Amino acid sequence: MTTVLVPLFEGFEEIEAITIIDVLRRAGVEVTTSSLTTQTVIGAHAIAIIADTLLDQVDASQFDAIVLAGGAGTFRMREDPRIAKMLIAHAAANKLLAAICAAPTVLSDAGLLKEKRATSFPSVKDQMQVAEYLTIPVVVDGNVVTSRGAGTAMAFALKLVEILKGEAIANKLAADMIVS
Repeated sequence: MTTVLVPLFEGFEEIEAITIIDVLRRAGVEVTTSSLTTQTVIGAHAIAIIADTLLDQVDASQFDAIVLAGGAGTFRMREDPRIAKMLIAHAAANKLLAAICAAPTVLSDAGLLKEKRATSFPSVKDQMQVAEYLTIPVVVDGNVVTSRGAGTAMAFALKLVEILKGEAIANKLAADMIVS
């Protein structure tokens, strides 16, 4: 079974995280949410989510992909050395890395976008080191997928399904959910 790790942190963007988790699970992907700190995590808009586990209890090497939601609290992932270590190891194994909104800055801080085309939430563009910055909703460059923000969360999640499970499954899921 395909497995994905979604780290959660105080101040995560709820639309992004829930869309990613929900769409991937609908596609038959085993998604594990992991909190940086406590089991219950409060999002940017005061929505509480109970994470499946704590980051210290996770062996990230066992996952096929790591997907980062953004949000006002993204700085917490940027400051957490465990996240950078996981991402660098995943990149070295040529596994899928994905980030939306402000979270591509986490990939950038880990040195993983220097030779990649990428996008992000517009206000963090200047905080990223990329080969080419694009302003399209979803950018795929090798094993890295980036996206702009809450409004692109569905397109981002469906692109992840396409990469992980195939275009036919992504298209059927989009049709079933009436995504235009």
